[in-house]
Amino acid sequence: MRAVIVTGSAGGMGRAIVGRLQRRGLRVAGFDRTASPEADHSEIIDLTDPAGTAAAVSRASAALGPIDGFVSAAGHYVSTPFTDVTDADAALMLDVHLGAFFRVSQALLPGMMERKTGSIVAVASELAVGGGERDSHYAAAKGAVLGAVRSLAAEVAPAGIRVNGVAPGPTDTPMLPADSPWREPNYLRDLPTRALASPDDVARCVEFLICSGAFTTGETLHPNSGAVI
Repeated sequence: MRAVIVTGSAGGMGRAIVGRLQRRGLRVAGFDRTASPEADHSEIIDLTDPAGTAAAVSRASAALGPIDGFVSAAGHYVSTPFTDVTDADAALMLDVHLGAFFRVSQALLPGMMERKTGSIVAVASELAVGGGERDSHYAAAKGAVLGAVRSLAAEVAPAGIRVNGVAPGPTDTPMLPADSPWREPNYLRDLPTRALASPDDVARCVEFLICSGAFTTGETLHPNSGAVI
């Protein structure tokens, strides 16, 4: 494998993933709504745009060569009481997470299947497994991603392609505001590790699944500080 696409590459978690994969010798195309200066190739893109996404994948392939890795790390999070979630809210949440995973994977899979190699990793969330108050549409979208991971893994394994997930808990990134309840001392004391995961903790899991773990497919790693065991 020589090249990989990382969506959500301009954020704290995405940047850590980009750096980890580059240190393993991979060239990285970063897809985000803002520029990804650390990436070898950067695409400023709205992943809910099907035509724009397909065009960005084509440009990345032209710039970096055959792309046999994909990390779906783009995210959108809003905490909303269940009864206040509108159809538009739910549709956007699903489109950013599941829709983007489908669009980029579908653009890359024909080449991967022809070359009979590839590794896809979707970044989900511990909320997909444990749920969370005021997080129904986010947890549902992330849960849908994990369902897609398991199903796609079974479908493409005969072609030598692996598909896995990473489901982080609250992670110490700028996306988690200073007043977040997940930064409260009482919450941290209840975690088995007594600390939030770092972006690099998540990136190490992604690195393993993309670059190693040839025996691993249809699985999800959980770097969540023991919040969900």
